[in-house]
Amino acid sequence: MHIERGPNGDFILESGELAGRFGLSGDDFRRRIRQGLVKSMVERGEAEDIGTCRLSVRLGNRLWRAILSDEGEVRDEAMTFVRGGGRVRGP
Repeated sequence: MHIERGPNGDFILESGELAGRFGLSGDDFRRRIRQGLVKSMVERGEAEDIGTCRLSVRLGNRLWRAILSDEGEVRDEAMTFVRGGGRVRGP
């Protein structure tokens, strides 16, 4: 997966590709975005990780995270499950 940057620096991901990571069709994923069920966060690398970013996208109890190089290439990615229970902050 290659992730582009918009003119204002925002990350642009192909929704169909990301939907597949969650086991959904592109239409289902976009519907959940419109419903406010998809949350995302960007963290910029510091110290030895300078020039990289970590993208996190959460849908329900599933959390997809990717580490990006400064060229926008995915270096590493993982899908994990977030435990239920109390309120979870962030994606």
